[in-house]
Amino acid sequence: MSPELPTPGSVRSAAEVNEQIRALWLRAGGTLSAQERAEYELLVVQWAAAIRGEVIEAA
Repeated sequence: MSPELPTPGSVRSAAEVNEQIRALWLRAGGTLSAQERAEYELLVVQWAAAIRGEVIEAA
């Protein structure tokens, strides 16, 4: 199962992406397959972008 990608210009909150990361780990039972690892890496990049956006917005 691949994560839903946001459409260009729409940014999900860091909390939303974090929830997807937590759900992925729960589904995987703590051990990620190669496909799940790729999904995790994509989610982490999205989470970092969301954090940066929230920090910039707060400033």
